[in-house]
Amino acid sequence: MEQIRALDHEVNTFVDYMFGPRDQRVRGWLMLDSYLPTFFLTLLYLISIWLGTKYMKNRPAMSLRGHLIVYNLGVTLLSLYMLIELILSTYQGRYNLQCQNLDSSGDADIRVAKVLWWYYFSKVIEFMDTLFFVFRKKNSQITFLHVYHHATMFNIWWCVMNWIPCGQSFFGPTLNSFIHVLMYSYYGLSVIPSMHKYLWWKKYLTQAQLIQFLMTITHTLSAVVKPCGFPFGCLIFQSSYMTTLVILFINFYVKTYKKNATKQDFKGAAAVTELKNGFHKDFANASNGIMYKKDQ
Repeated sequence: MEQIRALDHEVNTFVDYMFGPRDQRVRGWLMLDSYLPTFFLTLLYLISIWLGTKYMKNRPAMSLRGHLIVYNLGVTLLSLYMLIELILSTYQGRYNLQCQNLDSSGDADIRVAKVLWWYYFSKVIEFMDTLFFVFRKKNSQITFLHVYHHATMFNIWWCVMNWIPCGQSFFGPTLNSFIHVLMYSYYGLSVIPSMHKYLWWKKYLTQAQLIQFLMTITHTLSAVVKPCGFPFGCLIFQSSYMTTLVILFINFYVKTYKKNATKQDFKGAAAVTELKNGFHKDFANASNGIMYKKDQ
């Protein structure tokens, strides 16, 4: 126990030296005073992916349909709460959309910080996204982008909550909460087979995420152009990090939808070839029906 306390002291001394004095308004809030809980939960997340994948290698995939419906509904409702509360609290504080400092809105700043704490905490809840992939053996979806995004966001938001828990920090989470309402609604509905025919909008979710990142970068840099006292280094770091997400998401988008387009072209060509080789029209129709069911 003494060794853990000593490690905790060393780590906190180091981060305080790196980033300077913390925002005293959030001292004592759950998981914020020490970096160790965030670090160890992230480490547990990465180890769980590795061990879980090995454990499931020779076992059948789990359905988890009920768990997924409850989980996605829960995250959707949490995201909706954060979206509404961020809009109301920033309106209360008369936040400036271009640049908002950390301490000019009094109680509204505390209200924003409380919502952003839930945003930080939601990032550890969202680790379950990956674990569901592991137990359902959806290993193709456990990409570098997916793991990088989940692991880094949780740690970055620990820093945000300790040093810049309100002000300009509100914009990204507001957009992201809106996107997550759409995204987790989609995930929840996709578990229900009868809803598949209504879920034509997956492609547009990825487009919306990219727009979100670009808007956040633009909003962040607007405070560089017209500063208001928000820490300059934080603005540059956030812009740089969001740029990495834009690059990775564009790469994902191109690979995913270019690959799907190629598959569709291949299927169409195969059907035409069958007709030319003398197969009956009914056979071609049956083949297309089978392929369609597989895609569902």
